Amino acid sequence: MSQPPRPPERPIVRSHHGDDVLDDFAWMSDKRSEEFLSHLAAENAYTVERTAHLASLREELYGDILARTRQTDLSVPDFVRHGDGSTWWYYSRSVEGLDYPIHCRLPATDADDIPDVTEAPLDEQVILDENLLAQGQSFFALGMCDVSPDGTRLAWSEDLAGDERYRLRVIELATRAELPAPAVAVAGGGCWCGDDRLVYLTVDEAWRPDRVWLHALGDGGDDVLLLHEPDERFWLAVDESRDRARVILAAESKQSGEYRLLEVADALAPTRPVAPRRDGLEYSVEVGTDALYIVHNADATEFQLARAPFTASGTGDWVPLVPQRPGVRMLGVQAYAGHLVLTSRRDGLPLIEVLTRRPDGGWGEPLPISFDEPLFSAGAQSADDPATDRIRLVHESLVSPRRLDEYRLDTGERRTLKQTTVLDHPVHGRYDPSRYVQRREWAVAPDGTRVPLSIVHRADVVPDGSAPALLYGYGAYEHALNPWFSIPRLSLLDRGFVWAIAHVRGGGELGRSWYEQGRLLAKPNTFADFVAAARHLAATGWTSPDRLVAQGGSAGGLTVGAAVNLAPDAFRAVHADVPFVDALTTILNPELPLTVTEWEEWGDPLHDPEVYRCMKGYTPYENIRPVRYPSVLATTSLNDTRVEVTEPAKWVAQLRRTVTADEARPILLRTELVAGHGGVSGRYQAWRDLAFELAWIIDQVAPETAG
Repeated sequence: MSQPPRPPERPIVRSHHGDDVLDDFAWMSDKRSEEFLSHLAAENAYTVERTAHLASLREELYGDILARTRQTDLSVPDFVRHGDGSTWWYYSRSVEGLDYPIHCRLPATDADDIPDVTEAPLDEQVILDENLLAQGQSFFALGMCDVSPDGTRLAWSEDLAGDERYRLRVIELATRAELPAPAVAVAGGGCWCGDDRLVYLTVDEAWRPDRVWLHALGDGGDDVLLLHEPDERFWLAVDESRDRARVILAAESKQSGEYRLLEVADALAPTRPVAPRRDGLEYSVEVGTDALYIVHNADATEFQLARAPFTASGTGDWVPLVPQRPGVRMLGVQAYAGHLVLTSRRDGLPLIEVLTRRPDGGWGEPLPISFDEPLFSAGAQSADDPATDRIRLVHESLVSPRRLDEYRLDTGERRTLKQTTVLDHPVHGRYDPSRYVQRREWAVAPDGTRVPLSIVHRADVVPDGSAPALLYGYGAYEHALNPWFSIPRLSLLDRGFVWAIAHVRGGGELGRSWYEQGRLLAKPNTFADFVAAARHLAATGWTSPDRLVAQGGSAGGLTVGAAVNLAPDAFRAVHADVPFVDALTTILNPELPLTVTEWEEWGDPLHDPEVYRCMKGYTPYENIRPVRYPSVLATTSLNDTRVEVTEPAKWVAQLRRTVTADEARPILLRTELVAGHGGVSGRYQAWRDLAFELAWIIDQVAPETAG
């Protein structure tokens, strides 16, 4: 078997705060150089060679996914009433053999009469067929996709490289005639401003959405700059209000925000802030039928709900409605004429509550919607109609496929509209959730903190240390990993795997304080928690260190990379996807995409020596130890603008150079050459990539189950 690629070592000194660091692989920062591209090709070839023996297993796993997935399917139609008086059902279809969805609509008469459109009806109108747009392209991703308020036009944006720079396009739906659109690269968001104007965003050199523009269809004039955000910490975003009478412009950093309103009827008038920004003030704005509803953290660490007039211009106009409550992290609100739908987190799980308007115009107490599982994910989909009497709830768990329910806000009645179908498997038969068990357990971190784990396994697995296991983690940006259902995961569970989520500090599972304990100078807690979770799985018999895989992506790649440096003996293998493993080098360079906006998450090592020392102590690339390490599979994409391909390439080179060589524990790098942060775009290739990763995981810790 050939040897792994040996990239050249060209020492470059990085000097900050009196600390000189020699980086032999810094030359890889030029990701478009022929030398670097040749190196990535050599790494791909080596990975192909080292995994060639898994070809039949990959096909088996790919077949598992195909066999269990309903490939011809459709979404539940949404009832939409347009400004021209027309009403439509909107939905999307997937077709076996096609990679992308087809977006459609049907004439509608009654919101209660949801049509059965399993097959395309004669009066169906195809709005957008992504498969046609993707023909001849190596990559395709849809950004904005929105029908105008009067229902006559469609605006969408497309990314053909994976670099998250989009082209904006507009058509007349009746004739399919394309209308002139801005010729510049735009960000993925955008919205309508009335029937004949669009609001879109452009990015600066660091890929940060920093400008909001107004484009009038067909007038041939220059687009109007509505807002420019010079502060590099802030990103801009736009959205329409539910009644489409206002456009909401948001400027948000990791720890502060400012929202502005634009009146559609007077779109050229200056926008005005709902409250001026100030450091540490976070808020979001929901436009109701009678007022603004604001979720904010002014004097409320875990956030509270306030009501404000449409003319509000400061926090002094905010009237408390639902105060901060112990153990509840408030997240957002949806405002309808007769009801408010409040979303929060409590005890590490989603909480959805409904407030009903009283006859006097006030609001009743929040009443929770119940779910019948101890571990679950749940969300309330936003309804299009401001006067709706119903919403849709999405629910799933580690053992229950995703279900869409209609929930009546006035009566509390619930009916299931659709549940994801897991098709019969030729070997394992019909999916039966009773064959699997989900549980919540708690690991103990070195500082005594209890860290929750969500665990799922086949019901006949016994905790005797013999089962293979996978531990998944993230732990950043206050992002909560709610338990979710996965068809590909069944291929592991049916082979006897225990699969677990480590809800480490830095995430949002247990509220704002849980996040604060895993960011900035407290970031090392995240990695200690992940190691504690791994030790717990072994100590309780769910697995053993030589049968345990660590997995994480993006900032989760940082988590597993740092955890492996802390405890290489705790894991047998690591899968790091688009991993943020050269974090200090990246965050020291303000010219790179996203760096300045990230300083509020990780700290500013460029100007703060204490942050520099902290990050240097945990960044995976700089803390590899000369001992025996787990096997490593790093997967990445050339066009990723969030985590540069440079990072995993350098990490893999440094791992091979530093750790104790072990032929049975290869270190591999696999790069998609036309893809972005989310990987490839077509579903069939995405499933093949999943099969590749699953086959590698099985081969590392459970090769006896591969047959």
